[in-house]
Amino acid sequence: MDSLITAAARALATGDPLGALKRVALRDDAPALALRGIAMAQLGDLVRAKALLKSAARAFGPKAAVARARCVVAEAEIALVSRDLGWPAKALDAARSTLEKHGDRVNAAHALNLEVRRLLLIGRLDEAERRLAGFDPTPLPPASRAAHEMVVAGIAIRRLQTKAARAALARAEHAAREADIPALTAEVESASLVMNTPAARLIARGEERPLLLEEVEALLASGAFVVDACRNIVRDAGMVVSLATRPVLFALARALGEAWPADVPRSTLVARAFGGKHADESHRARLRVEIGRLRGELRPLADLSATKRGFALKPRRAGDVAVLAPPVDEQHATVLAFLADGESWSSSALAIALGASSRTVQRSLEQLAAAGKVQSFGRGRARRWMTPPVPGFPTILLLPGSLSGY
Repeated sequence: MDSLITAAARALATGDPLGALKRVALRDDAPALALRGIAMAQLGDLVRAKALLKSAARAFGPKAAVARARCVVAEAEIALVSRDLGWPAKALDAARSTLEKHGDRVNAAHALNLEVRRLLLIGRLDEAERRLAGFDPTPLPPASRAAHEMVVAGIAIRRLQTKAARAALARAEHAAREADIPALTAEVESASLVMNTPAARLIARGEERPLLLEEVEALLASGAFVVDACRNIVRDAGMVVSLATRPVLFALARALGEAWPADVPRSTLVARAFGGKHADESHRARLRVEIGRLRGELRPLADLSATKRGFALKPRRAGDVAVLAPPVDEQHATVLAFLADGESWSSSALAIALGASSRTVQRSLEQLAAAGKVQSFGRGRARRWMTPPVPGFPTILLLPGSLSGY
């Protein structure tokens, strides 16, 4: 490798894409194309970066297996940053295997981080943890260690293991400062803000207040009867009942939980569950049916008793009842939460991340756009959606990390 290529690679490793371009901007050999692609990605021109990396991979040829694998890893990171969740994950796994086989531990570790970050985006936590099991980041350079600890923190945050998350973020901050890359340090600091930002609201006994992640963790560990409107589940210390596919039943459970220990009038339950303004006889009959269904679902955790004016919730084991609500009540809160990471998303990528149909996500985006809460650009398959950070919608999605150097 000649001196200009070496100097350009070192510049990229320290977060200086312009310095790298000064050395290789006019060259079209394979290493220069790869370095130019990474530099353009660091500068934010992802379309040009992707094209350069594809050209570099072709130029390296089949005999340069390691160099081609590095190009695949860089392409995968661009796909992650641009939220192209349909990018072939098998290609990244194959590239990581090639890098491990040839002893390129740093870029293999970076490929593993990318795999896990994609799994985090689509909510596959168990698989993400399995991928990281037994991995030792100690021999890695500081920048790679920081990226690894960010992934560990992301898993811990989603597991509501706040002590482990803070420890991982502290290690990431130390490694980022050791690497002395401003963009990486800023990324770690941004991720750390999640720990000090309200993650939910507590509604109990007629009062409401915001909760930090530690407080959410403490509430769920307290043994209280919790109606969790962030995940549409009901739980106590011994059992969890999911109502994610039963929106009417969950609406009734939330109304009863918010009113506890008081009862809820039938007219209020009709309005919350069915959107009816007046509880006529047909509404009352339907309410009796749905209350019966809810009573059956919650039987191990609580009883629903009829009162003179409505119904009341009576936990079997817990001594207290609380409702855990999202930071802001919004019909399309989950879509906004993903868009709050500041990246541009396609509707298909959002559908993958949310586990919903593309049409359902598209309807949500159209309604949010009509309300002026999101914006789109491009047309057809190139159409992307984004929004400035929305107050009250902290994102727990990891920000894109620095691209690996050559």
